[in-house]
Amino acid sequence: MPQSITLKVNGKSKTISADPNEPLLYVLRNDFDLKGAKYGCGLQQCGACMVLADSKAEPTCLRPCVSFENMEITTLEGLQQNGKLHAVQQAFIDVQAAQCGYCVNGMIISAVALLENTPNPSDQEIRTALNPVICRCGTHSRFIQAVKLASETSNA
Repeated sequence: MPQSITLKVNGKSKTISADPNEPLLYVLRNDFDLKGAKYGCGLQQCGACMVLADSKAEPTCLRPCVSFENMEITTLEGLQQNGKLHAVQQAFIDVQAAQCGYCVNGMIISAVALLENTPNPSDQEIRTALNPVICRCGTHSRFIQAVKLASETSNA
């Protein structure tokens, strides 16, 4: 049974009518028209559906939308400010850290969450932060380079 649910996404609050158990991923894509988070495995195991929820990388393909009420949700689209890409987004472009691009949402969201808490991460900390996101193209070394570059750019 649909109910009114208020979500704060990318700095803006919006009340929608939805089944409270509907996964946030579907609400973001259908009600907010935000397509950065992708449906991958549907089991919270691949990371394609990640968003920042109160600055923590969280999967959204299974978790009910109602559980995100009273949280600050940031999607891939919400990372840029005043038309300027987030340092992590720009770094991923600069080092060409993508092939098919399917995992990039999860990689970028996970990297942003890492850098918010650990401004100068070690290679191992980067690997650990990106580990929940599956990439089958094998561009992990470029992801690490991109996170390092974003860290340097952010701290400059």
